[in-house]
Amino acid sequence: MTALRESALPLPLVRRGKVREVYRVDAERLLLVASDRISAFDVVLDEPVPDKGAVLTQVSAFWFDALAAAQPHHCLAADAASIVRAVPALAPHREALAGRAMLCRQTTPVPFECVVRGYLSGSAWKEYQRSGTLAGEPLAPGLRESDRLDPPIFSPATKAETGHDENVTFAHVERSLGGLARTLRERSIAIYEEARAHAGRHGIIIADTKFEFGTATDGTLLLIDEVLTPDSSRFWPADRYAPGRGQPSFDKQPVRDYLDGLRKAGSWNGEAPGPRLPADVIRATSDRYREAYRLLAGRPLEVR
Repeated sequence: MTALRESALPLPLVRRGKVREVYRVDAERLLLVASDRISAFDVVLDEPVPDKGAVLTQVSAFWFDALAAAQPHHCLAADAASIVRAVPALAPHREALAGRAMLCRQTTPVPFECVVRGYLSGSAWKEYQRSGTLAGEPLAPGLRESDRLDPPIFSPATKAETGHDENVTFAHVERSLGGLARTLRERSIAIYEEARAHAGRHGIIIADTKFEFGTATDGTLLLIDEVLTPDSSRFWPADRYAPGRGQPSFDKQPVRDYLDGLRKAGSWNGEAPGPRLPADVIRATSDRYREAYRLLAGRPLEVR
């Protein structure tokens, strides 16, 4: 297995995030390249995870094509051949694009994460334990960790450049965005419910996810960024689901478990630089990402 730690393409670099490089193609288009970098506990680790970037890009491309509710979105192309035809200057870099690059319409991003929660987990479970609420709204008493929420709940958050996003109430978003807030909520829930139904038929529970939206130059509200991936969502194996506890997941859990063990043993203080990852942890993590794609798309990952 090969892995890409960092891309270097002959286009202006807009930003380099924890996982992605964003390049400017022209005034209307961006190129997103998902590396195989992996972060845990807000620390980017030195060792990349093979095929992780391709999974993130191709899972997003799958959903853009499969979900009626995902329309309209920003994706123009997610295969190297189409990208090279659209941007000929990238022809010598086709191998670096394969599977992991997405040509997109440029937008002005909406300044909130549109989180939808279909199960009570993570920070939502912590809030419920503390105050009996989710996103500032009261929930029924007596719920357990990982219980299903029907209907799913829109739980917006601020976007943080570093560290963790901060959960906010819908009223806060409404004060900031006016009528657009209701559109974001309705569309986010519609996308989630369509995706949850598809995933459920293929052995995956989507416990929660976060969407991002942006406004194109013509005023159209587009679904942008990664969509319903193992990095932006909690994917649980349906055949192992048992409410009342935390659930295993199709993501970086092997990495988190390994690092958590080091922290508990006093071998790592939880700060950068992170420790080196053993080969078996890297392999197990890569396998989980690829298996999530296989289940959702109904076919093995093909990098092209």
